[in-house]
Amino acid sequence: MKKMRIVIALGGNALGKNLPEQYIAVKETAKAIVDLIEYGHEVIITHGNGPQVGMIDSAMSLFAKEDSVQGKTPLSMCVAMSQAYIGYDMQNALRREMRERSIARPVSTVLTQVRVDKDDPAFLEPSKPIGKFMTKEEADFASKKYGHIFIEDSGRGYRRVVPSPRPQEIIELSVIRLQVEDGNIVVCCGGGGIPVVAIGEHLKGVSAVIDKDYASSLLARELDADMFVILTAVEKVSLNYKKENERQLDTMSVSEAERYLREGHFQRGSMYEKVDACAQFAMSKKGRVALVTELSKAKDGLLGLTGTRIEG
Repeated sequence: MKKMRIVIALGGNALGKNLPEQYIAVKETAKAIVDLIEYGHEVIITHGNGPQVGMIDSAMSLFAKEDSVQGKTPLSMCVAMSQAYIGYDMQNALRREMRERSIARPVSTVLTQVRVDKDDPAFLEPSKPIGKFMTKEEADFASKKYGHIFIEDSGRGYRRVVPSPRPQEIIELSVIRLQVEDGNIVVCCGGGGIPVVAIGEHLKGVSAVIDKDYASSLLARELDADMFVILTAVEKVSLNYKKENERQLDTMSVSEAERYLREGHFQRGSMYEKVDACAQFAMSKKGRVALVTELSKAKDGLLGLTGTRIEG
């Protein structure tokens, strides 16, 4: 297997659902990633922040409710906070694992802004749930005080929904590229990036979350990666998932992936975005390969022994 530049997008299962779980989870995640580093691959790491950004947003909302002096913390700030504390745990776990294997490589987290289009239609149709479930009374209070939008979720309560616009530009791309070329292991684009829009010559945070798989695919293309890997909770992509006629896929061409997406085989908010992001990477340049597999199968996936490969 040749040495490659690989962008690895970590799903929520690699990070746990709270701080104690995260501390444990990143240790196992680091082992899988350092396996690839030890082989000589150039690795760039991105990650989700679903539970984390929701916890931060809820905590800051509660603080603002209890202390009238405090204003509401913007969601873009909550994304920035989640990037920092996940990166802190991740880079320390990677450094510890590499030290145990006598690998001397610097690790850094880049606080990453990602520009979105201020006219993206997603701003008119908030659909991404974040934060805890609320009672109707709690949701009504937040809606009135902060202008949040809520949906009722299958009898479990009300959850805030926010826009999820498509990423257009990674603001810190040149910094990330320089660090990668200097031999650093870089953690970046956490949670899809801090969402910002361009206002003239300046950037302004917006109340949204960016899908981490789309942002990671864009990063992989801009860094001219050889491979884009999404590590998630399943070993392979399946058609008819959890049905009697479920069929796991070893490979997909870009055209097959696009057909499966059109035919509705993958659930939005889950596997749909992963397959779409992989197809965008694979079609962007001849020879590029995307892979979807389970965290513990990362090494075998790169060897072609498991996972679902998407190729142009």
